[in-house]
Amino acid sequence: MANETNPKTLQQAIIYFSNPENCRNYLAARRWPKGVICPTCGRDDVSFLEKQNKWQCKSAHKQRQFSVKVGTIFEDSPLGLDKWLPAVWMIVNNKNGKSSYEMAKDLGVTQKTAWFMEHRIRLAMQSGSFEKKLSGRVEVDETYIGGKARNMHFSKRKHLGARDTGKVAVMGLLERHGEVRTMVVAGTKRRMLHDQVSQHVEQGSTVYSEALRSYNQLDQEFIHHVINHAETYVQGHVHTNGIENFWSLLKRSIKGTYISVEPFHLFRYLDEQSFRFNGRKGNDSERFQKAMEQVTGKRLTFKEVTGKLPDDDKLSC
Repeated sequence: MANETNPKTLQQAIIYFSNPENCRNYLAARRWPKGVICPTCGRDDVSFLEKQNKWQCKSAHKQRQFSVKVGTIFEDSPLGLDKWLPAVWMIVNNKNGKSSYEMAKDLGVTQKTAWFMEHRIRLAMQSGSFEKKLSGRVEVDETYIGGKARNMHFSKRKHLGARDTGKVAVMGLLERHGEVRTMVVAGTKRRMLHDQVSQHVEQGSTVYSEALRSYNQLDQEFIHHVINHAETYVQGHVHTNGIENFWSLLKRSIKGTYISVEPFHLFRYLDEQSFRFNGRKGNDSERFQKAMEQVTGKRLTFKEVTGKLPDDDKLSC
């Protein structure tokens, strides 16, 4: 595609996508690179209805007329793509994320709308199923996400365990100079952590971990090196600094931007930060295009995210 159809900066994106026709053509070109096809029956000889800004399939069936939004994260949204596409740009390129309050002010929508938009965009940022396992040198580590115990009321703190204090356990695997994979885990017991390592790391790879007992016996499947942080943080190639760097980025976005993240939404924020981290070698335009290529075939309704809530409820950033 010509350079003018690939904005390089946020300013260019806002100007370019202020034209609804540009928005439609940009999304259609990435969704149907070989020409528009009917999302219901797959027929490719469709006609465009200019006044309605829709296409119409020549076969007679339900949903015969369809827009470029159908079958994407944008489906059934009353907002135009001139708001959606700049929102995608900001989420995928802001290193520390973008709170729903900031997004609401920037786009001229309510905070509740911006919050829902961001969760739909995070769905597009999911990597999906991992067909290829990590290999070579892989760092594994776990951390806890949640409020600090000293900031909790005593009545709540006394019911929580001594270690996690109500936090959510998260595990990360980083292929050095490659991609990171993260997931929420039910705990940090050996079986739980070993299952994740076996699922995501190619057998025989070199695995680096801290001196947590739960990582014992990894040497039965992998070349396992351990770094004891009570003594040192680096011994030659043996360290977990890469995955710990990712944790610092994640926690900075949660503590500094989103402030409050509900445990049942945590995996969405992991997807968001993982997407940006894995696209760190590209530029803003490339990360945006990657996200736009993943908006199709994904749908998230408000009820799926929250259930029915009163209109005046404030939703977490």
